[in-house]
Amino acid sequence: MELVAALPGADVAPGGARGDKEAPGVRDIEVRNIRSDSRQVEPGDLFVAFAGAKTDGLEYVSEALARGAVGVVSDRPAPAGIAGNRTWIQVESARRALAVLAAELHGHPAEKLVLAAVTGTNGKTSTTTLVEAILARRYGRAGLLATTVYRTPRRTIAAGRTTPEAPLIQELLAELVADRVPAAAIEVSSHALVLDRVTGCRFDAAVFTNLTRDHLDYHGTMDEYYEAKKRLFPMRKPGAAAVINADDIYGKRLLDEVAPPVASFSPSGEAGADYRAEKIHCDLTGTRFEVVHPGGRFAVASPLLGRFQVGNVLGAVVAGLRLGVSEKDIAAAVAEVGNVPGRLERVEAGQPYTILVDYAHTPDALERLLASVRELSDKKIILVFGCGGDRDRGKRAPMGEIAGRRADIAIATSDNPRSEDPAAILEEVEQGLARSGATKHLKIVDRHQAIRAAVELANPGTVVVIAGKGHETTQSIGGRELPFDDRKVAAELAREKMS
Repeated sequence: MELVAALPGADVAPGGARGDKEAPGVRDIEVRNIRSDSRQVEPGDLFVAFAGAKTDGLEYVSEALARGAVGVVSDRPAPAGIAGNRTWIQVESARRALAVLAAELHGHPAEKLVLAAVTGTNGKTSTTTLVEAILARRYGRAGLLATTVYRTPRRTIAAGRTTPEAPLIQELLAELVADRVPAAAIEVSSHALVLDRVTGCRFDAAVFTNLTRDHLDYHGTMDEYYEAKKRLFPMRKPGAAAVINADDIYGKRLLDEVAPPVASFSPSGEAGADYRAEKIHCDLTGTRFEVVHPGGRFAVASPLLGRFQVGNVLGAVVAGLRLGVSEKDIAAAVAEVGNVPGRLERVEAGQPYTILVDYAHTPDALERLLASVRELSDKKIILVFGCGGDRDRGKRAPMGEIAGRRADIAIATSDNPRSEDPAAILEEVEQGLARSGATKHLKIVDRHQAIRAAVELANPGTVVVIAGKGHETTQSIGGRELPFDDRKVAAELAREKMS
């Protein structure tokens, strides 16, 4: 089995006994595909079993074999009772093996593409979408793997997570290569880096947007979160630039710690950065500024709303410049990206006031969102927001405090409570609201009713901001995924109010 050669140190044997790569019959196995979900296994697939957050792949080995798997890869020995005529490959890391095998199976498509990666806490999706547009302008076509969607010329897939599992990444990149699409942009989460989802990829540019509090339920500390993000930068191809936000405190640290070449950028226009934004203007028509770089300066204008988009646009612009895209093509591409789903997205239902939906679900993102809305309009802000269940509890009170301080009327509600009691989550959020000193705030557990309350309070002198879920189309409550799209709900309620 030629794929085994891609796994240094693997022990291979028929029937689960430890052995070596020369075990009888092993090299005769023909692998059709690599799977980590037993439900997707088809005859000829190789099944990779690892322990996940909720389930353990070893529990599904029998099902995978029954469905026709030709062998199993795991970081543990075969359980008792596994059929003796199946190949068992034991490796140090099953997740890493999954990625390596997927890349090998599909012929290492990342090496055949101009591939740009974007990581950070906030702004990843907008930046990745902008980079994809810049690459498409330069090469005619480009692929996109982001929180909102995975897209190739063959298909568009609703994204299940920010960065898909390794087999799907490699499959999609291979589609691009097969269809002669030269380039792609991929959004890379900290989870994806720790869990080896992008192992097997190397990048022609790697962008860092910022690092603020998020995912500490998983990473534990901000230092561990930072180290997870840092893993992206050694995955660059030779000569590929690290594009790093110099305004961010962790960006400054990263600039000192990653290997060259490094390109620093400053959305605030700091003189020491390699690339700077100057003459910034933000209003309800979009965002405009001049890009100042070592070769000169040029203007860009984006329909995207909010001052925080300056950093996203600038990061994408710098990536484009370092990839050899012309200033003219970059400016044209930026001007064409009129909407990133769930990122300060307008809801238009004919209502005489503005409704904006945004994905902001961290303290920093919420702060930036509300500051941007305040800059765009002098109208009163009615905010609907919440905090997710089974996630970092430490950000709940800070988000409440920011909401109370920044909004004129804050309505705290459910935001994917998952297995937690939504009312208990809101009690923690309310502690921050109380600290803010705000006198006008509501607590409404049901998100639909919370949005209804905001719409009922709205008038031409207000802006309704619905934060937290953005592009999401479901609400996770008590182990169930229920249909819920903030944009659709807000539009329906606005129309209902006018009828």
